[in-house]
Amino acid sequence: MAAAQPEPYVWTAESRNSSESMPVGGGDVGMNVWVEQGDVLFYLSRSGSFDENNTLLKLGRWRVHLSEPFRAQSLCQQLVLADGYWQVSDGRLLVQLWADTEKPVVHVSVSSTHGAVGVEVTYESWRTQPLTLTKRERFQTSYKFAAPRGLQTRPDSIVAMPHSLTFFHHNADSTIFDATVAQQQLQPVKDQLVNPLRRLTFGGRMQGEGFRLKGHTRGRYASADYEGWTYATQRPRRHCELTVTLAAHQGTIGEWQQLLEATQRSVNTPVDRKTSRQWWRQFWQRSYVEATDGPAAPLARNYTLFRYMLGCNSRGQWPTKFNGGLFTFDPEYVNAAEEYRLSPDFRNWGGGVHTAQNQRLVYWPMLKNGDFDLLLPQLDFYRYVLPNAELRSRHYWGHGGACLTEQMENYGLPCYAEYGTKRPAGFDPGMERNAWLEYEWDTCLEFCQMALELHRYAGTDITAYLPLVRSCLQFFDEHYQYLALQRGAKRLDGNGRLVLYPGSGGETYKGAYNSASTIAALRTVAAGIGDTALLKRLPDLPLTEQDGRRMLAPAQLYERIQNVESTQLYPVFPWRIYGIGRPDLQVARDTYQHDSLAVRFRSHVGWKQDLIFAACLGLTDEAARLCQLKMGDGPHRFPAFWGPGYDWTPDHNWGGSGMVGMQEMLLQEVGQRLYLFPAWPKEWNVRFRLHASGGTVVEAEMRDGRPRLVSITPAARAQDVVLQ
Repeated sequence: MAAAQPEPYVWTAESRNSSESMPVGGGDVGMNVWVEQGDVLFYLSRSGSFDENNTLLKLGRWRVHLSEPFRAQSLCQQLVLADGYWQVSDGRLLVQLWADTEKPVVHVSVSSTHGAVGVEVTYESWRTQPLTLTKRERFQTSYKFAAPRGLQTRPDSIVAMPHSLTFFHHNADSTIFDATVAQQQLQPVKDQLVNPLRRLTFGGRMQGEGFRLKGHTRGRYASADYEGWTYATQRPRRHCELTVTLAAHQGTIGEWQQLLEATQRSVNTPVDRKTSRQWWRQFWQRSYVEATDGPAAPLARNYTLFRYMLGCNSRGQWPTKFNGGLFTFDPEYVNAAEEYRLSPDFRNWGGGVHTAQNQRLVYWPMLKNGDFDLLLPQLDFYRYVLPNAELRSRHYWGHGGACLTEQMENYGLPCYAEYGTKRPAGFDPGMERNAWLEYEWDTCLEFCQMALELHRYAGTDITAYLPLVRSCLQFFDEHYQYLALQRGAKRLDGNGRLVLYPGSGGETYKGAYNSASTIAALRTVAAGIGDTALLKRLPDLPLTEQDGRRMLAPAQLYERIQNVESTQLYPVFPWRIYGIGRPDLQVARDTYQHDSLAVRFRSHVGWKQDLIFAACLGLTDEAARLCQLKMGDGPHRFPAFWGPGYDWTPDHNWGGSGMVGMQEMLLQEVGQRLYLFPAWPKEWNVRFRLHASGGTVVEAEMRDGRPRLVSITPAARAQDVVLQ
């Protein structure tokens, strides 16, 4: 295969503030890096850094100051995508940052070609004192709008020694987990529940040869006061390096320190640099979407930049969060309102709570990208919380299966705030009392399908994920029979089918009777795992007529509309029952083009899937229109920092849904057939390499209106190609 190494992304001037930062990272570490008033600054984040309130805390801000200023006329900030590092240079001075892809270590190096320079590095922390959270600020926690009065973020511990600085946050025994268990009447089974927050310690240590503690400082950046500890080279040098080594551990602080020191001892900078750059080079070999001219050029560039951001959490124990991932910055640069003048820890919609409808869109594009390792943190998240979800079903309702709710904590229970704090006496304790989330359980089936697709695409052994798949199907089968017996004497309807009531079509079609999104999900996953008994019990997809056109319906019936999701089109995506090369394509096209609610809800913003629907249905002009809106430059200097949309910036479910849409425009697989450019404008020059099932890799290009298959592996699959 031809090389597929992306060009560096370059700025030739300083940045004004943290919103004009570039993302850089690796493993499970992310940094926002920028140059401001001659200094290099970076925020540091690591997946899984959850405090007592389930805020995903940053690990500080660093400021690198050189005794010689950069020359503005030759300044160049670049994200060297091919090798996964960031640098700034003016031809004389060079500062580089990179994160090890195999272990949680950040490397900073400074070089000078014209003479020795002095280097100062300041660690800046805004968490040196207890911080009482404002009403808006509580939305960074899982308490959100239901937070107790006076809720605080506890301070970190910071130990400044002459040659190193250690910083860490240690959670106490009592956290929001305990409050959630009490709220949801789970005390009798509390000891059986997994709890990722109790005594969690996370942080790290900064050190570098020749650096020594110089002093302590105070200041303010954006709207957050900070304290700083400055380490300086003891004499000017032509080259110097420092590391920030990270560790996270549940247990004692002493155990955390042992882990930190073991990681420090394992650092071998030349070897680690080579290993990390090799990782990024093979990452880019897996797949690409490239365009050097025409309308597709900025879209392909942004696709590549966003894929880099996703690649920075390839080793994470925890999934990449939809609401900013590892790359959030000071919130006042996202929203200028006074209430957002908060600390850099803020992100809307929580840190430890996972909104599944949003998370899924971050992870669907990884299959066609061939980024199968990147899928694992999300799938392993569901494996981790599975025992708690199954325990909920047994405890509340006495049946089997995993009840996995839409907004779910990193310990598998409903979000504290969204569970509902104003609950009438006798209300089912297993249910969320929430107008948007009640009876919304089916999103977990998309992650089950991702596991099945992982096997279909890559041949991966998914034995470890099959209990999750079976348990999710079991829940729907047993719970809806349980609910039927609460209403009457029969478990099934007159045709021997399940009655999926009350149900939900996303957060939108509430009180649904046989929701299309749920039926499509259950049918697809049950077929994928060969559960023929359940397939026989499932109702048919609901259809309707509008103005003489047969269309997909969101449900047989529903009580009200709560949000703006077009779940009547979920049988198109993610469930692929309708689309190009499949039966009744016109039914789905008419639904997209003429269903009054689907038309009213149409948008490119945030998690909206209209681009995906249009591409899957072969509506080329519509897909092109929406692709330019969705994958065009975001509002910030770094063009893949989209948002806030419905969530926060950088909006990762905006980028993920855009990636899926572009992939579907370029390549669709139906049975054995591979459709190339099924919804791609012929006037948009592009070249791509994407994956399909059975280890298939397709490379093709559209040039001057002519589609061409460049290569395909295995070669026998060339007979399956359909050029559109």
